[in-house]
Amino acid sequence: MAAKLIKGAEVAAQIRAELKQEVDELKAKHNLTPGLVTILVGQDPGSVSYVTAKQKTSHELGFYSIQDNQEPDITEAALLGLLDKYNKDPKIHGILVQLPLPKHIDSNKVLYGINPDKDVDAFHPVNVGRILIGNYAFLPCTPAGCQELIYRAYGDPKGKEVVVVGRSNIVGKPMVAIMIQKRAGANATVTCVHTGTPKDKMIEHCRRADILIVAAGVPNYIQADWVKEGVCVIDVGVNRIGMTESGKAKLAGDVDFAAVSEKASFITPVPGGVGPMTITMLMKNTVMAAKLAAGLVKL
Repeated sequence: MAAKLIKGAEVAAQIRAELKQEVDELKAKHNLTPGLVTILVGQDPGSVSYVTAKQKTSHELGFYSIQDNQEPDITEAALLGLLDKYNKDPKIHGILVQLPLPKHIDSNKVLYGINPDKDVDAFHPVNVGRILIGNYAFLPCTPAGCQELIYRAYGDPKGKEVVVVGRSNIVGKPMVAIMIQKRAGANATVTCVHTGTPKDKMIEHCRRADILIVAAGVPNYIQADWVKEGVCVIDVGVNRIGMTESGKAKLAGDVDFAAVSEKASFITPVPGGVGPMTITMLMKNTVMAAKLAAGLVKL
């Protein structure tokens, strides 16, 4: 079989349309405008690109949005003071500090300085704990995007064998916690394999998967003989493997796309799969944070 592509841009557009309607309703019925601040320290080109895209999307959805640019030599204390200001600002519901930060600033101190109810990246230890016990308002953006892609393309993962390749704090671990919850869009049987898993056992687990979520950080790692017919593959990897003739970076996922797509029922391309979902899920988290602050939802 030839797999059907799960196109992240199309799913993200659907979700943004839903969010725009929800934002309009929040304004009309509750006089509530979701507020987001993105804080950028320095002028790293990649970071500038990311926050510009986040601000553009937030404006399109009708958010109250602030881009707060700081010099690269800002002190850690000053940055923590800035966070305290936004923590106390009732118009701001979501706070995002763009990483990486300069070496003289402890990233953990900064991330932990964000009010968990405004931590729309869901990196604060309080939010990590909420996700694990299933009592959460929002989820880390990349794993949440993976969940949406699965649910909207493949279908309900309830009772399915889900195998997660990789155990990072950003994708692997929260992905396991999300998919195991007794909630809609989850309720799966979940296995996590990683660098500590012997290769023969890793292949054995991967072959069992109905849904395979790969965040290994190794280009073309998952081979066709590692998966069964009809598997749904979510490839989170983005690896630079060279340059195109036009001078652009040539990208590959963590899955041997050409070979695996011949066996899979659904598969995300790289680029164009998981990537377009991340900013959209940040916007969804901000809307949820606004509703949480207004008492429209409760943990």
